[in-house]
Amino acid sequence: MNLRKQTILLFLVFFVPACIFTSGCSQKQKVYHVGILSGFDYFYTITDGFKEKMAELGYTEGKNIFYDVQKTNVDIAAYRAILKKFVADKVDLIFVFPTEASMEAKSVTQGTGIPVVFANVFTEGTNLVNSIREPGGNMTGVRWPGPDLALERFEIMHELLPLAKKMWVPYLKYPTVNSQLETLRQTFKAAGVTMIEIPVTNAAEIESAMKKQAQLTGPPDAILTIVEPLANMPDAFVIMAEFADKYKIPIGGAYMSIKGYESVFGIIPQNIPQGRQAAFLADKILKGVPAGTIPVVSAESYFQFNYKAAKKLGLKVDEGLLSKANEIIR
Repeated sequence: MNLRKQTILLFLVFFVPACIFTSGCSQKQKVYHVGILSGFDYFYTITDGFKEKMAELGYTEGKNIFYDVQKTNVDIAAYRAILKKFVADKVDLIFVFPTEASMEAKSVTQGTGIPVVFANVFTEGTNLVNSIREPGGNMTGVRWPGPDLALERFEIMHELLPLAKKMWVPYLKYPTVNSQLETLRQTFKAAGVTMIEIPVTNAAEIESAMKKQAQLTGPPDAILTIVEPLANMPDAFVIMAEFADKYKIPIGGAYMSIKGYESVFGIIPQNIPQGRQAAFLADKILKGVPAGTIPVVSAESYFQFNYKAAKKLGLKVDEGLLSKANEIIR
């Protein structure tokens, strides 16, 4: 090999950047912008689970991914304003929860091409997706099996109160309630228990609605909450729990402990795991898979049983029920 060829070879080995051989010099690392809308404070930590798993998947905040995290609390006008800003900012993906905020996301992003990943969502009766297996459009995410959750909640309360004749079911008029109520009406009837629905349009109405119902039919044997915002609003829960405490009856459905008042049990998917599930879906989308082709996944339920509150009320708790609990509060 002559001296000229040796010189060229040495130059190629020591001075030409390795990225030429891997096409790295011509492609800068993609930086993603993700808009996150937390539509209800009770579920805000879903965001933490999402970011945590995204980091594990290689998305480093401030380097190859930036998050615009916005939060509000059951406010439709605020949902729309936040989502419209995400669209104007041309984010690469929107992560949104819960149901009603996700419904607004579908409407606001229609025709924009911006993919949406939802969490903490009811797919039944909301027209969010075409089907669980093939959601279609620009949507996919993590769903709650709403009617199943409502049924599980009733079964636990009925196991605690096998002789109950009447239960109240208070709820906020919300897109997630109809499918649950349809399931519960049939289940209550089959069990020989009277289900008294107490619908309200906002949390401020719950106290007067319960007083009115008590005057009409007397106090119930229990208060069962379904999956909707009212049961997780601190002020509304305290009002319901005060009533339950006055008549020495259990309140259960979602686990809450506020101002000395506690529910007897809660069965609900946990926030952090839902966020982590959603991150897997977001990763697929950012790697080029169309959102509407990715099947919706279901969140797993988490059963918390407040043994202390149950014993205070004199409820008989058998080992079979305790064995089902993911967490026992003593």
